[in-house]
Amino acid sequence: MLGYVLAVLQRTSFGVAGLDAADRFAISPAALSAFVFLQIAVYVAVQIPGGLLVDRWGARAVLVASGGLLATGQAVLAFAPSLPVAVLARVLVGAGDGIVLVAVLALIPHWFAGRRVPLVTQLTTILSQLGQILSAVPFVGLLHSAGWSQAFSVAAAASAVAAGLALAVVRNAPGGVWRPAPSVSVRDIGAQLAAVWRRPGTRLGFFGHMGTQFSMMVFCLLWGVPYLVTAQGLSSAAAGGLISLFVVSTIVIGPVVGLLTMRHPLRRSWLVLGVIAADFVVWTAVLALPGPAPRWLLVVLVVVLSAGGPGSVVGFDIARTSNPGPNLGLAQSMVNLGGFLASLVVLGVMGAVMSALGGFTAEAFRIAWLVQYPVWLFAVVGIVVTRRKARRLDAARGVVPRRLREVLVGAIGPRAGREPVEA
Repeated sequence: MLGYVLAVLQRTSFGVAGLDAADRFAISPAALSAFVFLQIAVYVAVQIPGGLLVDRWGARAVLVASGGLLATGQAVLAFAPSLPVAVLARVLVGAGDGIVLVAVLALIPHWFAGRRVPLVTQLTTILSQLGQILSAVPFVGLLHSAGWSQAFSVAAAASAVAAGLALAVVRNAPGGVWRPAPSVSVRDIGAQLAAVWRRPGTRLGFFGHMGTQFSMMVFCLLWGVPYLVTAQGLSSAAAGGLISLFVVSTIVIGPVVGLLTMRHPLRRSWLVLGVIAADFVVWTAVLALPGPAPRWLLVVLVVVLSAGGPGSVVGFDIARTSNPGPNLGLAQSMVNLGGFLASLVVLGVMGAVMSALGGFTAEAFRIAWLVQYPVWLFAVVGIVVTRRKARRLDAARGVVPRRLREVLVGAIGPRAGREPVEA
């Protein structure tokens, strides 16, 4: 958990320091978005290798490697004398960040009973958002009081400590139960990838993760603080307060989503669609206003966006119940690709749109945020199509939705007594 919290801190540190970075390296909004675009591109690129490494070498080794990469990347960024060196630093941060989540998620099924996994997964992912608070409050405070080099050096040291602790105390499973996946050839890896992707639950988790995660990720990773400060007229302190509210809201919403996922496993896709619908409505309300939004509406926006993290975790749970243990790391890496691929596209296009429209202006931001709408549409179509296939597979296995009376009395699990593929 400590390693994951600090990975979120390192991931979001550049976003909260976005305006400082623009001044330090004399870059435009498009170049600033390219910075984070590259970081997320590396994150995406290491997902499949990271999943394979977790299955083969275990979560402990991957957590240690992640902490080392994050510490190195932030240390390089702290003293980067030029833009190319800073780019290299964010490549290292993207690689370290990209492999940590699948390692953490791989530990949970080994240490907790299957029925509790959805709730524990939610608690794990929402607590990781404490990294957002660390970046929005103490990191920003250190950045503005001590300077760029000192702030990023402290962040680097924290991940180095986490890597050492992971090496010292983390175990892949209790009592030596964990067994590595066998070594395979490149051809066998290709066959594994195809087999995991063909499972409807994997694809359903992928599209669910995509639709719920990208909006909040783009907001928190780069454009949220600049948008709140330059387009909505908030102070840096007020923007940091809203980011902190985001984390608190995630902590409140996450366990609720986890309990609903645990109690209604055949209705998980409706949770995902509900989160997407809420994002659509609140963003439309904010962007339709001719001027700055009232403070209460910005609070609603942040609270709704905070549901994106817990909503995206539902995709991991769908993949967990539709893939065997030896493929679990690979399947969850594939699901994680969904949201980050969408984030990658939206980050890049928003930067290009804003640069074309004059930089950090309210109107440029208003047009740029419209990039989200076709991505939501694509994700919803993917969810609807793949859940039909998942439900047909569930029906063939004898897993059927519970009747309304059974739902109301709070029975846990599907009537067939086995975990569903969906949905």
